[in-house]
Amino acid sequence: MVTRVFALTDVGRTRKHNEDTFLVADLETGTPLDFTYGYHELTTDPHGLLFLVADGMGGAASGELASSMAGTIVLEALRQTWTSADPSPAAFAEALRDATVLANARIHQHARDNPEHRGMGTTATIAGLLGDHLFLVQVGDSRAYMVRDGAVQQLTKDQSLMQRLVEAGELTVEEAEVSERRNIILQALGPEAHVTIDLTHQPVRRGDTLILCSDGLSGLVRAPEIARTSNEEQDVRSICQRLIDRANQLGGPDNITVIAARFDGDALRASGDGDSFGYNTFPLAGTLNDETRASTPPTREARSTPKSDQTPMLGTPFPSPASLEEEFEHARTVKDHARLGAPEPVIEERRRAAQPVFMLLGVIALVAVLWFLFELFG
Repeated sequence: MVTRVFALTDVGRTRKHNEDTFLVADLETGTPLDFTYGYHELTTDPHGLLFLVADGMGGAASGELASSMAGTIVLEALRQTWTSADPSPAAFAEALRDATVLANARIHQHARDNPEHRGMGTTATIAGLLGDHLFLVQVGDSRAYMVRDGAVQQLTKDQSLMQRLVEAGELTVEEAEVSERRNIILQALGPEAHVTIDLTHQPVRRGDTLILCSDGLSGLVRAPEIARTSNEEQDVRSICQRLIDRANQLGGPDNITVIAARFDGDALRASGDGDSFGYNTFPLAGTLNDETRASTPPTREARSTPKSDQTPMLGTPFPSPASLEEEFEHARTVKDHARLGAPEPVIEERRRAAQPVFMLLGVIALVAVLWFLFELFG
């Protein structure tokens, strides 16, 4: 089995700092790969490969630090545990989970110890390849796609408000893509003391191409265009460069990061009609797919912690039904105003802001009436 991989990041057209981070590492040696001089061609080893994209938040210094810490800590944790462990799929999934949870704890503690970094955090999309199987850890709204036989599927699910509203039938995918609230995420590494990862898995077939990206790409370049680019380019370097160029052509308002990995070799099965690929959950204790996991009450902090880039806000992790109901109501308001051709739904806010003025005018009018009556009958 052979993996050809390349990674590239770009600051975009409007940002002064790049808060994205990528990391690709050979887990047999625990060594991160350098792409300064081109792509890498790797053969299968017993401990697999690691791919990571992280999109920082909390301001330039804090965002850059958070995303960098995510990659460093995950790799460090895997060096210490996974490289000395029995390389079984179950153990690999557990190692990825534990490394991500550790990264969250350390980023969170760093922010507590250093007030200048308060609110720092980062998304993380992490793919681990073991043999012919991918395991994917998801926190936030960076993404992983798989391109197979000309078709594309998203392997991860955004942990975002818009994803929740789409799943609840309150918005269509098209409406979510243009919503002003599309940048509210429900989880990140760092802002909360605890994080619950989403863990999925995917068998790999000969000729598959894995794309990991920050939302600086996925927010502008849609999945069919990602697939078309992958199908037209044999060189993984060209795939990354074309996708970044396209995002910049569409405005490049955010940092843009892409990892492209193409899998080949006789050790891999050819894809067949019976194969399915996409979002496939992997049940494991301590993850979103752990059916025995007791639900915990949501926290209410960091409701509007802005990123410094175009993916701004950290929302409440895993909203309760009541809070989701409030978000659904807002979505209905947005849709109603859109149908009527009205401006953004700020009318109610303006009405509330004007209430004190109306009350004052009412008091003045009442005093005037009483004075008139006193003069008339007094």
